[in-house]
Amino acid sequence: MFQKLFNRSFLNLLVCVSLGSSFVLSGCNPKTETPNASVPSQTQNDTLKLLYWQAPTILNPHLSTGFKDSEASRITLEPLASYDKNSQLIPFLAAEIPTIENGGIAKDGKSVTWNLKQNIKWSDGTPFTADDVVFTYQFITNNKVGSTSAETYTNIVKVEALDKYTVKITFKTSTPSWDRPFTGTSGMILPRHSYEKYNGENARQAPANLIPIGTGPYKVIEFKPGDVVVYEANSYFRDEDKLGFKRIELKGGGDATSAARAVLQTGDANYAYNLQVEAPILKQLETGGQGKIISLLGPLSERILVNLSDPNQTTKEGERSNLKFSHPFFNDKKVREAFSLAVDRDTIAQQLYGVTGKPTANFLILPQEYNSPNTSYEFNLEKASQLLDEAGWKDTNNNRTRDKNGVEMKVLLQSSVNTLRQKTQEIIKQGLQKIGVGVELKSIDPSVFFSSDPANNDTVEHFYADLQMFTTGNDNPDPSTYMKTYTCNTIPQKANNWSGDNYSRYCNPEYDQLWEASNKELDPKKRAEIFIKMNDILVKDFVVIPLVHRAEVAAINNQLQGFDLTPWDRNTWNIKDWKVK
Repeated sequence: MFQKLFNRSFLNLLVCVSLGSSFVLSGCNPKTETPNASVPSQTQNDTLKLLYWQAPTILNPHLSTGFKDSEASRITLEPLASYDKNSQLIPFLAAEIPTIENGGIAKDGKSVTWNLKQNIKWSDGTPFTADDVVFTYQFITNNKVGSTSAETYTNIVKVEALDKYTVKITFKTSTPSWDRPFTGTSGMILPRHSYEKYNGENARQAPANLIPIGTGPYKVIEFKPGDVVVYEANSYFRDEDKLGFKRIELKGGGDATSAARAVLQTGDANYAYNLQVEAPILKQLETGGQGKIISLLGPLSERILVNLSDPNQTTKEGERSNLKFSHPFFNDKKVREAFSLAVDRDTIAQQLYGVTGKPTANFLILPQEYNSPNTSYEFNLEKASQLLDEAGWKDTNNNRTRDKNGVEMKVLLQSSVNTLRQKTQEIIKQGLQKIGVGVELKSIDPSVFFSSDPANNDTVEHFYADLQMFTTGNDNPDPSTYMKTYTCNTIPQKANNWSGDNYSRYCNPEYDQLWEASNKELDPKKRAEIFIKMNDILVKDFVVIPLVHRAEVAAINNQLQGFDLTPWDRNTWNIKDWKVK
């Protein structure tokens, strides 16, 4: 059924749906005719078809947790610069990369100055200037906005426009992380004129969250959240005449296997995103001859997060997983270690991931100099049972579930809907049941799970479960923002509009001190030692249980050219270079 969405009549069907449904947003950004627009490039193909089984729900990456939203946003929004697969910083809206030699980076490490490209326009024809960069900083760091990108910008004193095309960032201290703000996924620039009336608690009501105004190669003309996004070539884009397509159709929903089949076997689509599909199935689908699998073993890892707060107790305000209530058994390190010992990582990696993943014990994987040699993992049910006995958790009422002081050791393990993840959940459940733990599994639609919607209790930020599982990793060779995830002040809660990435509610002063030190240390070797210590604390404290070092896996058809994965940005980062031969 899924591939039928992209048969020859799909375009006509989509137009009919958009005209007949009040849920499709169109016409919000009318096209202004320009000389470029009136003479389409002869090298452009009509339509690029993208399949996302995890459908985007918002097109403002600073208001979403999910990769699927930033993937879709990256087609129309741009940062100042981004890292390629060789960890080289490539300019987008920047005219050049700052260095000490060109005067961009201050010798004391306390500031960086970016020169911007001139004569860039937003997709509605408004000029792009330094004021847009300054405003993006103000938007992201406004607590009332609740931006998911805010942690990248906490070491900044001010961002100022020195002139129309020059931006200066001043840091609180000398910092090695000058390249984190305004680069990569968390650095996409927003247009001031679209958001200045929505820079507060009303941020999620901004029309530009659904029909964004961007400087990128394509602009959104229709968006049905959780379903479809339609783009057309941005006539104001600086290299519009070099774009490979007149139109892009991003279709969400379905499942990863159907998406892979549509590219690899039937040829109904050009690209399929994030193929969490069992390795033998992917290999078999690839024999269809219509396309190929592209993978990159970057910094991503599938992991289990442990909730240190109690998801079953509620405050007077109706909030669960609150810091006031400690978890009844995960507050004991022995219990957390026992759970880690009961997880069979080798079986998960070998049977489900194959060549697209391998077992890992580390939270921080790449760059290689930060990969800790001090950690290990073990699958040992006997040792796990012994630890639970020592912690006082035993089956006193013979119901096959351990208990203590009247509390049954039962957990809810949640993850997003995906066949591979559900099979991983089953393997984890089997191991935990063998050591006397009751396990309930929950699968949440990824458009909800990763939406960061403050009003939805099923998001990763709310974490109204005992365990949750998903993939993430650092999106920059500098892992400072990623490692800040587990600092005390990044805990999402109702008081901060559920912003912050410390979903486990972990707070360790020693870890916080190390993070502060890493943010000031300019010696690369000493800084690597600090990050390794931070990784080791998380792993040996068992607040996160790393499972699989997971490759980024996508499918492209045989005609698609210019596709170039980088571990430090979304797959669509260079979509301006995609073409069909």
